[in-house]
Amino acid sequence: MTRRRVVHPGADAPDRPNDPMPQASHSTHARHVAPDPAARFFNRDLSWLEFNRRVLDQAADDRVPLLDRVRFLAIFTSNLDEFFMKRVGLIKRQVHAGVDIESPDGLTPRRQLTAIRAAVARLQADQSEIHLGHVLPALEKADIHVVRYNDLPAKDRAWADDWYRQNVFPALTPLAVDPTHRFPFISNLSDNLAIMADLPGAVDAPAPPFRRAGMPPVEHLFARLKFPPIIRRFIPLPHRGHDRAGERAGDKPAAPAAHRFVMLQDIIRHNLDDLFPGMRINQQVAFRVTRSAGIQKDDLDTANLLQSIEADLKQRRFARVVRLEIEPDPSPTLLRWLLDKLNLDRQDVYERPPGVDFLALTELADLDRPDLKHKPWKPVVPPRLAHVILQPSNEKGSANFFAAIRKQDILVHHPYESFHASVERFIAAAASDPDVVTIKQTLYRTTPDSPFIENLVRAAENGKQVACLVELRARFDEGRNVRFARLLEKAGVHVAYGVAGLKTHCKTSLVVRRERHGLRCYAHLGTGNYHPKTAQLYTDVGLLTADPEITFDLVNLFNYLTGLSATQTYAALMVAPASMRSRFNALIDREIEHARRGLPARIVAKINSMEDREITERLYAASQAGVPVTLVVRGFCCLRPGVPGLSDNIKVISVVGRFLEHSRVFHFAAGQEDPLDGEWVIASADWMYRNLSNRVEVGVPVRDRDARVRLQRLFEVHLADHRNAWDLHPDGTYSRREPPKDASETSPQVRGTFETLMHDALTT
Repeated sequence: MTRRRVVHPGADAPDRPNDPMPQASHSTHARHVAPDPAARFFNRDLSWLEFNRRVLDQAADDRVPLLDRVRFLAIFTSNLDEFFMKRVGLIKRQVHAGVDIESPDGLTPRRQLTAIRAAVARLQADQSEIHLGHVLPALEKADIHVVRYNDLPAKDRAWADDWYRQNVFPALTPLAVDPTHRFPFISNLSDNLAIMADLPGAVDAPAPPFRRAGMPPVEHLFARLKFPPIIRRFIPLPHRGHDRAGERAGDKPAAPAAHRFVMLQDIIRHNLDDLFPGMRINQQVAFRVTRSAGIQKDDLDTANLLQSIEADLKQRRFARVVRLEIEPDPSPTLLRWLLDKLNLDRQDVYERPPGVDFLALTELADLDRPDLKHKPWKPVVPPRLAHVILQPSNEKGSANFFAAIRKQDILVHHPYESFHASVERFIAAAASDPDVVTIKQTLYRTTPDSPFIENLVRAAENGKQVACLVELRARFDEGRNVRFARLLEKAGVHVAYGVAGLKTHCKTSLVVRRERHGLRCYAHLGTGNYHPKTAQLYTDVGLLTADPEITFDLVNLFNYLTGLSATQTYAALMVAPASMRSRFNALIDREIEHARRGLPARIVAKINSMEDREITERLYAASQAGVPVTLVVRGFCCLRPGVPGLSDNIKVISVVGRFLEHSRVFHFAAGQEDPLDGEWVIASADWMYRNLSNRVEVGVPVRDRDARVRLQRLFEVHLADHRNAWDLHPDGTYSRREPPKDASETSPQVRGTFETLMHDALTT
C-alpha cells in the first residue's frame, strides 16, 4: 500500500467515465468472487497511512503555495502522532493481552504492527526528503532562512547566547538519573535531550555531588533535559545589513523582508556547559515519546460519567509509551538506557532527522507572507439568508430569520458559505427571540470561546428552557467538554451526557417557537461539529428546516437522549444505532433489485472513512448486480474497488487539498433517471461499524429540489476533479490524476474541487 502512480487521461484510466450519476450495467452473468479475506478488504490502519501519504504529497506539490506546503509537513506529523496514540496504542494493547485474532484483511495484531512500522519508516523517509530537498531550498529562495547555530556570524551567535541566558536558561531543569535520582516522567510528545556525560580526568576522579559516598563508581552518567513547551521553536534573529523591504522610494516595489531563524534546541544544545558545569558531555540526543491515548469507557452509567472522565484524563497522562523517536546513531549505551527506562523494544524506535521539529513548522507557516499562501477565503452569506443578515440582531431580525427557514429549507455548505451567518446565527437568534421557548443542542466538539456556549447560557438566563447534550467522551476534547458541562449547569442549562454505552456524535439543534397557530419547531442538522474554527477549514453541509416530519422526529430523538425512553421509531430521520444501518441496507438492496429489473440504479456516497464490513459486502453484491457505485472517501477505505468478479462496478476516489473534506452525502437512484428525483441524505456518520452500531448518529433526507441541485453539483465537481483527486486501485495504491492537456483553465478538472466551489459560491 505504498506505491503511487500518476495517471494521465487515457492512460491506465478507470474503466468507467467520470459520470457523477452513472447508470446500471445490466450484465448479471455469474462471476468468480474471491473468498480470501485479504482479497476482499484492505487493512484499516495501512489504508489510513496511505491517506497520510496523500497529505504528505501536498507538501511536495509545487502548485501549492510554499507556506501552505510547510503547514502540510506539520499536519502530516500531527496526524501520525494521533495515529500512534490511538491506533498503535490499541493494537499494542491487543498484543500485550495475547490477542491473536485476525482482522478482516487477515492480519494478526502482531503482523499489523510489523506492517505499520515498515510503512511509517518509508513515510518518514519521504517526509525528510521533501523537507530537505524541496521545502527548505524553496524557503531559502523566498528569503526565509533557518540558520544552524554553528553557521551564525559571531555577532548573531553572541546575540543568541545572550537571549538564551535571559529567556531560556532560568526555565530549564536538568534532571540527573542515577541511583539517587529516579528516571523522570517523560510527558507525551514533549521535546527532550538525553545526555550521557562523565567527569573529565581519571576514573578515580572525585565523585560528583549527586553521588553518595560509598557508592560504586559509575561508568557513565545520564541526564534528561526537557525543552520548555511555552517557548517558540524558531527564534527570529535580528535584522543585519541591508533590508530589502526598505528600498528607496521610486525603486521597483519593495520585496518582502528577509526572515532568519535559529532553532531553540540548537541554541540550548550549544550552551549545555552552563547546565552541566565541570562535566564532559559524551553525547546528547534529541528524543520524544508518544503515549497511548488510553481506553475510553463507553459503557459507564451517565450518573458517574463526568467524574469517571475526569479520572481517566489524569490516568491518560501516565499511559504506556508506544513510540520513541530519536535522532540517528545514538550510542548503544544511551539507547539501551532509554529503552530500559521506557519499557520499549527496538521495534518501537523510529529515527527523526537531527535538528528538525516538524510540528513547529506551523510557526513558519504563520509568517506574515501573503505572497506565499493561498489567498484568504472569506465565506459568503448563504443567498437565502442575505436579506436577513443585513437586519439588526433584534426581535424583528430574529423573527425574519425563522421566517426564511419556514419559507423553504436552506442547505448551507461550509466553509464556502458562512458558518457564522447561518448556524451560529440560528442559535443566537433563538437566544434573543422572545417567542422562542426551548432550545436543544448536541455538542461534540467546539472552541474554548464557543459562541454556542455563550448563547445557550444567555438563553437560559433569559428564562428559556435550554437543554444541551455534551459528549464527554469526544477523544482529546474530554477535559474541555467537562468544563463546558459544568459552566452550562451553573447557568441553569439542563445538561445531559447521552445514552449509556453510546457516544453521541450527531450534530443537531432544535428550536421551539411560539407562533400564531401554536408551537412550531425549527432544526439544524449537519455533518460537522458546532466548531467555529474547523468550520473555516472543514467542508461540511447542513440543513436548516421547519419540515414538521423532520422536526417531530428530532423532538423524539432529544427525548430519547435526555430523558427516559425506549428506542424510538422515526418517520424521516435515519438514527444510529436504532435504524440507520437497516435503512442504508434497505436502500442498497433496493438499488440491487432495480438493477435486476432493468430500472435506473446507482449509488453515490461521499464519506470520510469506509470500513463497515456489512455495508461493504452489500456494495459488493450491488456491483455484481450491475449497480454502479461511486465512493468519494477522503481517508481510509477498507473496500477493494475494481476487483474482477467482486467489485467491477465500484469506483473509489479521494480528494485531498486546501480544505479537509468532512461532509457525508449519500445518493440513491431509487429507480429514477433524473438524479434530482432520486433519494438524497446528509448524515453525521461514516460507513464505519462504530458509527452505525456504537454511536448516536443522524441522517436527514434532503427533500428540497434546490438543495438537491447543490448536492448534485458537489458530486459533479468532485468526480470531475483532476487537480486534487486520487483514484484507488485494486492493489491498494492511489494514483493522482492530472488534467487533460486540452482542459479549460476554468473547468473543475483544472481548478479542482476547492477552487471550483469557491468560484461557485462567489458567482451564485
